[in-house]
Amino acid sequence: MALPVILDCDPGHDDAVALIIAARHTDLLGVTTVAGNASLEHTTRNALTVLEWVDHAAPVHRGADRPLLAAPRHGREVHGSTGMGDVPFPMPARTADGDDAAAFIVETARAREGAWLVATGPLTNVALALRRAPDLADRLAGISLMGGSAGVGNRTPVAEYNVWADPEAAAIVFAYGGPLVMAGLHVTYGLQATPARLTAVQAAHRRLGPVVAQLLASYSRFYLDEHTGFSGAPVHDACAVLALTHPELFARRAAHVVVETTGQHTRGMTVVDQRPLARPMAPNADVLVSVDDDAAFRVIVDAVAAAPPT
Repeated sequence: MALPVILDCDPGHDDAVALIIAARHTDLLGVTTVAGNASLEHTTRNALTVLEWVDHAAPVHRGADRPLLAAPRHGREVHGSTGMGDVPFPMPARTADGDDAAAFIVETARAREGAWLVATGPLTNVALALRRAPDLADRLAGISLMGGSAGVGNRTPVAEYNVWADPEAAAIVFAYGGPLVMAGLHVTYGLQATPARLTAVQAAHRRLGPVVAQLLASYSRFYLDEHTGFSGAPVHDACAVLALTHPELFARRAAHVVVETTGQHTRGMTVVDQRPLARPMAPNADVLVSVDDDAAFRVIVDAVAAAPPT
């Protein structure tokens, strides 16, 4: 049976791919949106649009339009003003089903115990839900998130965007006490939308294939222009879904992870304890460490291919 999943996201090019995979391979109970890669208005619109692409009726609930404490800082330079770069899309036919994402997460997790919460944006909605209902630690199967890094950052030398955007929220989530899967940059950088993979995506589906290929090509331009050593954009957020639906694609290890919230140069850093200690600190996260990128991208292509023909 497909895993029941609530997907909290801020689409975002790579969130769109995560949504497509979740629609194909999970029992998608609902989608919640948060400001992050773009404003809440745009991330909500984008989530509704992607669900229309795959003809999925999952409810969509708007959430936080800013971090818990910090000023909002969107990813305009990476994802453009709309979150989807320079790729134009028509307005979705439907609107959001509600405006309280945290309440939807709480109510759904209580009604469907054993669901997974997948988070691919800043963790504001998730933290608000956990503060509102501490019993979620016992009701959820766990939280799988794209965020952090066991090494280099992307918004600062040590901080990854989703955690950096709301480190106070991330600190709450990493300390929530239940199972947690962390897909950090150190693994997501390995899943890249290379030219050959874009060709495969485009050919996978007459209608959706060119749309997703164009989306990933737009995303890739930022990486190819601004970085060295990349053959295409990393499809970061897909890893948080694939870690649940296709766990065999990843190597992982248990580790203790905390979030730095006050450092002048390290705010938003996920500090992963990697010391070879005889008595290590108790793990609080299942940290993904590598991905079978060829096999993972085949899952992406197959998910695009499975979309309805019209």
